[in-house]
Amino acid sequence: MKLSFIGRWSLALFASLALGLGTTSCSVGTIGYMWVIGQEYNQVAGFKIDQYSGNLTSVVGSPWATEGSVPVAILVRSGGRYVYIINQGEGGSSQGRGAGQSIAEYSVGGDGILTFQQSYQSEGYVSKWAQMDSSGNYLMVLDEYAPGLGSNGLYDGPNTDGNGSITVFQSDPNTGRLNLITNAQTQINAVNLPFWEVGASPVMSKTLGSCLYTVNAGTNASGQQTITPFQIQASSGQLLYTVTGNIAINQSSPGVATNITSINGSESYIFLTDAASNVLYGYESTSACDLTALNGGFTNLANFFPGTQDPDYSLVESTGAYLYVANYSNSSTLPQSAYSNLSAMTLNKTNQELEPIVGSPYPVGSGPTCIVEDPSNQYIYTSNYTAGTVTGFQLNPATGELSDLTKGSTFPTVGKASCLVVSGAIA
Repeated sequence: MKLSFIGRWSLALFASLALGLGTTSCSVGTIGYMWVIGQEYNQVAGFKIDQYSGNLTSVVGSPWATEGSVPVAILVRSGGRYVYIINQGEGGSSQGRGAGQSIAEYSVGGDGILTFQQSYQSEGYVSKWAQMDSSGNYLMVLDEYAPGLGSNGLYDGPNTDGNGSITVFQSDPNTGRLNLITNAQTQINAVNLPFWEVGASPVMSKTLGSCLYTVNAGTNASGQQTITPFQIQASSGQLLYTVTGNIAINQSSPGVATNITSINGSESYIFLTDAASNVLYGYESTSACDLTALNGGFTNLANFFPGTQDPDYSLVESTGAYLYVANYSNSSTLPQSAYSNLSAMTLNKTNQELEPIVGSPYPVGSGPTCIVEDPSNQYIYTSNYTAGTVTGFQLNPATGELSDLTKGSTFPTVGKASCLVVSGAIA
């Protein structure tokens, strides 16, 4: 479609006014922006998502430094004006933080350009993941090791019990700046702890409504991995324990060890990927943030998708009708069907059963780590760690089937793409 001179002038005027008011919006034909973090070079790449093809094109100035080392998670605040990158740091342990552990804040400018603002520090050691609450007001950073009780009687030294921790920050809607929120439920020497303790060796966390769940690699006395549940207080950012103790994850086969690699979900459903037994565990969240097993408790993915293995991430698409699981395996000794791929299933909310989608699994770049859906709910993308790429698909909303993008489905990005995030128009 061609615009008249008056139309072009009006569009230019509108854009000028938008910039003058300090807001940005998607470019014509751009439905959103994607940012991909890469661990090989400690960089973040920016892309524009084409409305009509799902194609990715680089943002001007991309890539940018992550202002830390070993980036493991990236989040965008609601409204799309601020992005946070969680850097794990190198060489960290229960004895101290590694070099480059940080939380880097960026403002988002026109066409998805990132500008670094400042860095912050979580209270624990070896950052693993982060989540924002549904309002975007609170950022919750998960660390593998909690602070330990120091000689001064305060929790500000090395870890002593192996448990992890969550540090909560309030995110300023006008500046994106982070302010530490202390734990009002637990005090030492009349001082609020600056963190919340979770189970041993936490792997990943997920917010679902007013609940926050952390899955822990450390096991209980019965050899089971666990989930630490919290209820998020919207008015204060406080995390409350509403369930006594950690929730045990029942093994698909008694006595068989689990290796829970991710926790994800949507609405009231939570799913865990288990790379050790190629199993997907399903739960429903209650109002008290407790979890009840879905019908059957678990799904053996090998029964649906022979040859796939090492599931490590999942995504429930926007309508809640379809579930996608990334399978990491990329061994060249395996048959072609076992290369890195994306399994797709329908989720029947009436009987809570999963069924494989025709044509699944879909091949992706080697080593997929994260999955996102674009803001218009037309496209699905994976970040591929080993390949250093992003793979894109077009989503059929009627069936959940995925197909290649019309202009190519593989996009190179910064090396060892550890995760990605998307945002729509920036307000």
